[in-house]
Amino acid sequence: MIFRIVAAMALASLSIGTGFAQAGAEAMQPVRFGVTGPFTGGSSPMGISMREGIRIAVAEINRKGGVLGRPVELVERDDEARNERGAHVIQELIQKEGVVAGLGIVNTGVALASQRHYQLARIPIITSVATGSLVTKQFLPPEYAENYVFRVSANDTLQAAMIVEEAVDRRGLKRVAIFHDATNYGVLGREDLESALDRRGMRAVLVERFQLRQSDMTQALLRAQEAGVDAILTYGIGPELAQIANGMARLNWKVPLIGSWTLAMSNFIDNAGPNAEGARMPQTFIQEASSPRRKAFLDAWKELTGTERIPVPPAAAQGYDSALLLAAAINQAGSTDGDRIRDALENLRSRVEGLIMDYDKPFSRSNHETISSPGQIFMGEVRKGRVVFAYDEDRRRVGRK
Repeated sequence: MIFRIVAAMALASLSIGTGFAQAGAEAMQPVRFGVTGPFTGGSSPMGISMREGIRIAVAEINRKGGVLGRPVELVERDDEARNERGAHVIQELIQKEGVVAGLGIVNTGVALASQRHYQLARIPIITSVATGSLVTKQFLPPEYAENYVFRVSANDTLQAAMIVEEAVDRRGLKRVAIFHDATNYGVLGREDLESALDRRGMRAVLVERFQLRQSDMTQALLRAQEAGVDAILTYGIGPELAQIANGMARLNWKVPLIGSWTLAMSNFIDNAGPNAEGARMPQTFIQEASSPRRKAFLDAWKELTGTERIPVPPAAAQGYDSALLLAAAINQAGSTDGDRIRDALENLRSRVEGLIMDYDKPFSRSNHETISSPGQIFMGEVRKGRVVFAYDEDRRRVGRK
């Protein structure tokens, strides 16, 4: 009898000890963030810039002790800018890799096709780059009790408003054409542009749709020229946008090219060369050391990548800021539980100093966008092969931060 009691006590002691050991081992396990984006292909300048920005932020987070006293580990997957691939890799991150939250997603179509897997798993995703206006509205009440999709990039409703303001209000241009690609990004962006024009009682003189990898825009440009178009408004990505600029040059036809933030992509600027000069686009971040914080980031970029040039500066800055916001939310939640992280993001108490802005209660239950007005971003312009502030007052405003 005594032997059985002693044996039972020993077994209980062993179980308790094993439990403490397991808990201790778990406490030292990394906290895993999933990172997905296009790291190859035509969208890769955005994806790579975003990924490196996230890496810089996580290195800073880990130097300061990580989250919940545990290091952060990034689990990265290339979604190749393909909808089905994006859905597959996110399922893999959730089911096999045990990520507690997601960062990234560059292409609007990929976001709309894949972020539902985070939503169904009740795991938050902070969209670092994709700008389609529907991205944060896909899982709203009453159909869904909670929304797990957040965003730090400037949505296309805001960007379209800025594009039309630049063309119509600032420059007085009235006969505009819209050139957009055939992806979800291009089609939804066209709709946002048409809505912004409609609010001014205007319609585009011409709307032209083109395919990814389309190499000749001559016929569409000739139609625009013959219609007396005085500005081309764009929604596409770098390679095809360069075809528009180069096609205009071949026709010896120069009208303003004003479009979404993707006119800042390196594969637009490089492929268009001097024909990119003067193109304007909304930007959340321009690569200038206009404050100590921005200088520190640019120094870290050079140290990490070995080059000063950022292929798409806004994507890098947005990736960086999204990682800082996620880390702050996990620390506030005191847990890696998805519901608690989501609640912390919607009620973030700590001020997060980012590159795009300082975030003070950036989200709420009803608003999952950090950028809610055009006044929070500014217009960039391609000059001498790089994107700079189009207006000096914007440079001064950013320099005061």
